[in-house]
Amino acid sequence: MLEILENNWLLFLVGQYPHGPIGGLAMTLFMASISLALCFPFAIALALARLSPYRWLRLPATAIVHTVRGLPLIMFIFWTYFFSPLIIGRAVGGVETLVIALVIYEAAYLSEIIRAGIEGLPKGQVEAATSLGLRYWPTTFKVVLPQALHNMLPSMVSQFVSTIKETSLGYVISAHELTFAAAQVNNVLLTQPFEVYGILALTYFALCFALTSLARFIERRISGDRGGTPGVTIAA
Repeated sequence: MLEILENNWLLFLVGQYPHGPIGGLAMTLFMASISLALCFPFAIALALARLSPYRWLRLPATAIVHTVRGLPLIMFIFWTYFFSPLIIGRAVGGVETLVIALVIYEAAYLSEIIRAGIEGLPKGQVEAATSLGLRYWPTTFKVVLPQALHNMLPSMVSQFVSTIKETSLGYVISAHELTFAAAQVNNVLLTQPFEVYGILALTYFALCFALTSLARFIERRISGDRGGTPGVTIAA
């Protein structure tokens, strides 16, 4: 295993870069990060729509969230892969396809995290803002969301961990991420699949364990700031 790692560490880390497309662990982290960042505005919009007193906003948002959460990610990857060229008139690469599918998928999950964070705030926060003359939008963006997002940081880190693991599905559409790099190494060696995929599993475990530990640390800090009151955490 150490010999495989010694001979192929660069492929695991950055793919074929600089002699080809960047890939490996670097592409996995890039796709997870950019997907979570791009889905963030959609997640906030869905969360606010879910909490809206207006049915014409609440019902469609609820339908979208439940529909997306009720389907496997691989379906969104296939739909994006086959329908995107029909819509935009040109072929879409594996990385772009996976990022689009992840943005749609993660927006639904992240919106529920944000909604839980908003609902976990004391009602007095909104009442105090209203008594100071703030309207709905200033109250939402200056009072409610900053506190809700702060409290939900551990859950958002956990969602990032989940997104990292979900990028491994990009292998089926040839997105050059970490699992794709492992498959390339295995195709060259042919006789050592347990060692190659053992390295892959250990890499995912080390990365996700470190981020999960970070989420626990942030949760303890937030809980300490609030005097030991346990936070609202949604497992990814």
